[in-house]
Amino acid sequence: MSRSAPQGLKPISFASLSGTAEAVAFPKPLMRLLLKLLMLMAPVSSMLAHPAFASNKDKNRIPAVRWAEGNPGCTFSRDADGKYRYGLWSDDAGIVMAVDSQELEKVHRRHQQFFAVLLTVRYRGQASLEVETRNISLQFMKHFQVMQTALDPDGFSDKVQNDADTLNDETARQVEKHPEQKEQKEAFVRAFLKDSAELQEFVGKNSLRPTRLSPAKTEASGWVLFSTDSKWISRWKKQEEFILRVPLAGKIFEFPFRLPPKPGETILRKRE
Repeated sequence: MSRSAPQGLKPISFASLSGTAEAVAFPKPLMRLLLKLLMLMAPVSSMLAHPAFASNKDKNRIPAVRWAEGNPGCTFSRDADGKYRYGLWSDDAGIVMAVDSQELEKVHRRHQQFFAVLLTVRYRGQASLEVETRNISLQFMKHFQVMQTALDPDGFSDKVQNDADTLNDETARQVEKHPEQKEQKEAFVRAFLKDSAELQEFVGKNSLRPTRLSPAKTEASGWVLFSTDSKWISRWKKQEEFILRVPLAGKIFEFPFRLPPKPGETILRKRE
């Protein structure tokens, strides 16, 4: 029985399908195209295989040191002032992060909603160490892992003052329209202005500021605040998870922590 070649195939190609092995000559234009493609792909394959190309991102990445309970250079304590303290040392630089055991409850009682940590930076070297604050960040792991950078103390203080002025002016207009509410509204404004003034004083005196440590000045301490005014940060969970990141000495000091560290845990505060 004779077999005809399928449409689109030359007889010599069809012969190979029937069991006869014959060389098939490629047209010269096709060969030139294949050679060009191979020449173009060769440099790309070389770059992908080269370790330096694959690790450029890693070279530019700042090394991180991470707090982990029980690791060398890592400490943890529950203290009588109601704070949890996490300590982390790397070479000549060390950081102690303190967070109030009731911080989650305090956030929602503030007119200005923020999360606060107390940082103490220590240096035991013989040269100097720059302490910067603008790139310190806090990541809220159970709230879409949103990351907030530290509030600028002066800018935050200005916002507190502006909000207080706005409320004062708005209340005055409302009292003109509703004089029967004057006592109630003015009492609220007085309390708000008092809280705002105290917050501004606290931020001005107690915030961590950029500084330089040396053998003559081995320690710097102060509060760092992070805004929680975000659509991504919702109601607190029973146990929250955070990661604090502090750039220092050419590294990123990372503090993963839970609040409370154990579900339902509380600290009995020592009365002053």
